[in-house]
Amino acid sequence: MLSTIGIPGLVIILVIILLIFGPSKLPKLGRSIGESMKNFKESTKGVLDDDDIKKEEKL
Repeated sequence: MLSTIGIPGLVIILVIILLIFGPSKLPKLGRSIGESMKNFKESTKGVLDDDDIKKEEKL
């Protein structure tokens, strides 16, 4: 789905986000999204590491 958006679609989405949140809140929004992605990656890394350990134990 994301591969069909293209550059014009992304520009329209960014303009709509700018109109909804305003320029003063965009840095806070970006920071919170970045922190959420970081936390998600850290938590999935722990799960993936646990799966690797279980696979090694079976061998």
